[in-house]
Amino acid sequence: MSTSLSPRQAASGQVVTYLFDPLCGWCYGASPMLQRLRETGVAIRPLPTGLFTGPGARPMDTGFAAYAWSNDQRIERLTGQRFTKAYRKQVLEAEGGLFDSGPATLALTTAALTEPARELDALAAIQAGRYVEGRDTTSLACLTAILRSAGFTAVAGRLAAPDEALLAANRTRITEGRSLMARLGAQGVPALALQQDGQQRLIASNALFGSFDNLVSHLNA
Repeated sequence: MSTSLSPRQAASGQVVTYLFDPLCGWCYGASPMLQRLRETGVAIRPLPTGLFTGPGARPMDTGFAAYAWSNDQRIERLTGQRFTKAYRKQVLEAEGGLFDSGPATLALTTAALTEPARELDALAAIQAGRYVEGRDTTSLACLTAILRSAGFTAVAGRLAAPDEALLAANRTRITEGRSLMARLGAQGVPALALQQDGQQRLIASNALFGSFDNLVSHLNA
């Protein structure tokens, strides 16, 4: 007879920091697993790394669009998350498009300051806007509309006119995310950092793309 705890019993009460970028397709692919963790009682603290902001941003040229679409199809096969034709045509193949997560990261910092318990829900709305509806999530105006239609009225209102306090908070979060990645030796996102005995331990990203029981075993290792 097995004496191991069930996933629900094992995961409940744990706290993890979620290192991510809102334009990372693999982070979108990991969303169902994160939702399952939340449902078991794990407290998830989102922390953006600014991976595709500033120097990490780039034009969405033909070659990069083809690479992104190929990678996205792999993510869809593995996770079941949808990457639609609207996304391919209106985002990847849009003339003059950008691959820049700066505006979406700012939107999520706005959510973290305004409705912190719902930041992951705001991220899900932004991801659906991009990957399913084919909307331009590099535009603050578009992000504001997405959040407002998803019920984040206060978040959308603050994002529409970002002040210096919001911009400073956003810079602080990105700095913290990058620092944590470096300290734990994370090679990319998504990744989880488990708070345990006053320290943080890295949960490798591949644990987010197997079985849920496997992820729980990583949390309990």
